[in-house]
Amino acid sequence: MLLRRLAAVAAAALLSTALTVPASAAPKTVPGPGALPQCFAPWNQDTKFFKWDAHQGPFRIALVNGFVGNIWRIQMIQTAKAFAALPDVAKDIKEFKVISTGTDAAAQLGAIEDFINQGFDAIVVNAVSPTGFDRVIKLANRKNVVLVPFDNVLDTTEVMQVNEDQTAMGVNSAKFLIENVPNGGKILEVRGLPGNSVDRDRHDGFQKTMKDSGKPYDIVEVVGNWAPGDSQKATADALAVHGHFDGIFTQGGSNGTVQALLDAKQPLVPMAGEGENLFRQQIAQYKDQGLKGYSYGQSPALVAIAMKAAIAALKGETMPQMVSIPIPVADYKTLKDGENYWSNLTVDFFAPNAFEPCGITFTAPQIMAQNAENK
Repeated sequence: MLLRRLAAVAAAALLSTALTVPASAAPKTVPGPGALPQCFAPWNQDTKFFKWDAHQGPFRIALVNGFVGNIWRIQMIQTAKAFAALPDVAKDIKEFKVISTGTDAAAQLGAIEDFINQGFDAIVVNAVSPTGFDRVIKLANRKNVVLVPFDNVLDTTEVMQVNEDQTAMGVNSAKFLIENVPNGGKILEVRGLPGNSVDRDRHDGFQKTMKDSGKPYDIVEVVGNWAPGDSQKATADALAVHGHFDGIFTQGGSNGTVQALLDAKQPLVPMAGEGENLFRQQIAQYKDQGLKGYSYGQSPALVAIAMKAAIAALKGETMPQMVSIPIPVADYKTLKDGENYWSNLTVDFFAPNAFEPCGITFTAPQIMAQNAENK
């Protein structure tokens, strides 16, 4: 009798779940092209396209960030809030929430699950790890929630994702150093936050290209966490051990790496780094003293494109599974004050913030007016 009662309860629970979860909730794979192809460009010719059932707006959207201990993450959250406040965007958003969970993957997964269970329509995610998200992907699909990883994306093709080509950043940085340190030598690689797909992909692209050059490069790796203070200390420690480097590739906190060279009174050398405005100021100031700089930009405004993609998907638009964003680049030959860097701004921020094909053109004051707190 007890077994029969338990079976009846289980059957009722399953029936209740079946009645409350739409059968067609998961996105359908459909033919392209997708919406706004000038903005939401497919990653490559093999990229598939998704279409969700349209939701009734305005929408409840959440940003679930992980690590928040560097300038990029802070500016990314500020940019998300600035984007949500734009009149043309605000009309589509009923509620916008932000949470940073730190580097614990379980905490981030728990936050995503919580927003799904609260009935949020879309969640944009800067993932702590490229793996381990299968459970929340399945839950989001069951409940017709649009999940959009960006920046640190996932090793899956089961969700819509937004990113720049991280491997290409490593490859292009290596090519710059090979061109400017042509005879080989000792190279410092200042890596990002361990365990993230961005760090892994940039590192892999860089290392392979340097190795394939066939030239005698001796590469020393340190961890800078994409933060100026951490990069400065890691570079200073490396200089104390190795004495001198012939070239540098830093994934972030680039201005901290340069400052370590200046503090140690070391010769400035060719360096590939991120899109920090202070790094670009340093390139402009010291290019004639040896700092031949290459500055690629993983823009914090990626979050705005991820939010824009989520809103389009919620409206029933056809979207690429993997959205490719062009890499904004400047070097010591192409820097222009007031155009791709600003000499009058001493606050640390990332210079590339405009994606005109997407209608996203933030000014520094718009971004800096926001904070990076949970809300």
